Amino acid sequence: MYVTRGPRAAILAAGAAFLLVTSACGTTDKPEESSAPQVRLYGTDGNMLNSFATDLKDRANLVDGMKGTTPLTPLTDDFKERLLAIDPKLADFLYAAEAYDAVMISALAAQLAGSTDPAAIARQIVGVTTNGQRCGDAASCLALARDGQDIEYRGPSLSRAGFTDAGEPATASYATLHFDDQKINDVKTEFVGAGDETGVSTKNPPKPKKQKGSGSDRSDGSPLILGGLLPKTGDLALANPPLAAGSALAVKEINAAGGVLGEPVKWIDGDDGTSEQVAKATVASHISKDVQVIIGAGGSGISSSVLPDVVAAGRILFSPSNTDAGLTTVDDKGLYFRTAPPDSLQGRALADVVLRDGPGKVVVVARKDSYGEGLQETVRAELERAGLGSDRVKLLTYEPPADAKAAPVDFSGLAREIKDYRPEAVLIIGFAESAGLIRALDDAKVSIRH
Repeated sequence: MYVTRGPRAAILAAGAAFLLVTSACGTTDKPEESSAPQVRLYGTDGNMLNSFATDLKDRANLVDGMKGTTPLTPLTDDFKERLLAIDPKLADFLYAAEAYDAVMISALAAQLAGSTDPAAIARQIVGVTTNGQRCGDAASCLALARDGQDIEYRGPSLSRAGFTDAGEPATASYATLHFDDQKINDVKTEFVGAGDETGVSTKNPPKPKKQKGSGSDRSDGSPLILGGLLPKTGDLALANPPLAAGSALAVKEINAAGGVLGEPVKWIDGDDGTSEQVAKATVASHISKDVQVIIGAGGSGISSSVLPDVVAAGRILFSPSNTDAGLTTVDDKGLYFRTAPPDSLQGRALADVVLRDGPGKVVVVARKDSYGEGLQETVRAELERAGLGSDRVKLLTYEPPADAKAAPVDFSGLAREIKDYRPEAVLIIGFAESAGLIRALDDAKVSIRH
């Protein structure tokens, strides 16, 4: 169920009203200059996870009161139970639905294409989600596809509308998350829709091919081989369990429904390491093993770095968790897709969350990569539209670690700069490494509001 928030105009008006009131007040209503304001912490999909608190170790309580947004669809209890059957230790479900749908759409596209040729699969992917007979589970969707019928897949993350011509969701659902007692408080989670259904592709895919007989036919290139490019290690490893569980669940249910093109789908595991070097090695390995569709990478920057290699090899890159808006227009030769929505949508939701608390000055700290800087710019633009000018919004970036073996980021300088700026809100756009910034703020004696 969607718990909608108030109209965006009301939120922006409230932020603007706060600024007018604070500027009009006399000096007796202002805090003493020597008294630094308390800072509210905000996060986004890279760190609004239960596992993020553990990265703060003995200072895990510092996240209490932290708020943020993430692409997240309300998941059914049944889907969660199926995920937990795959991984009973799951602490989060972030991007599990998107991973499930990426695998499912890839499999259905191959079945409709009647081939495991990546180019043929790619031509069917957008059409799997539009203008056909609606279905929502592996058994019924595959039955329709085997019969040569066009389908309109609706899955746990793709529930409202299909893909755009660019191969990404036209609409999205975002959740506002709250940390209490060092974990996400599900009771406080709110969901809000974003995007426009008019953006759904109206192009017709190639005519589906009806499967001949019930057995396999190796002339179609089967079996379908999927390769994982997920963050098993590195700074995004905290997000890997739900991504891995969603992918594994989809493969399990596809194969239980008879597989694709008469054979079970094959999955080859692979790590992106939250590292360009690790990811490129994994991609090369997948290509050598005849993987047709690579599921990943976890981070947008990693996908950007490996996409030229994937395209050159004529394979498909299908990410469940890339949100960099720049990937919408990347030169991918029609071989890049994602089930996660672009940050052009998330930035609006995130700015609204910050504005609800009426801060006078905001610092936005981001990883210095396509994900961090892209989302940072979107949030800045939305805050500016609300009346927070450049004198009230400070943008800072940091170089993320190159890989899991790199030295921790030294955030002490950033913490001092933030303290000197005296903001009421600090938005942190980062992965697991961003826990270091919260510790540095604490070390700098910045008063964090809980």
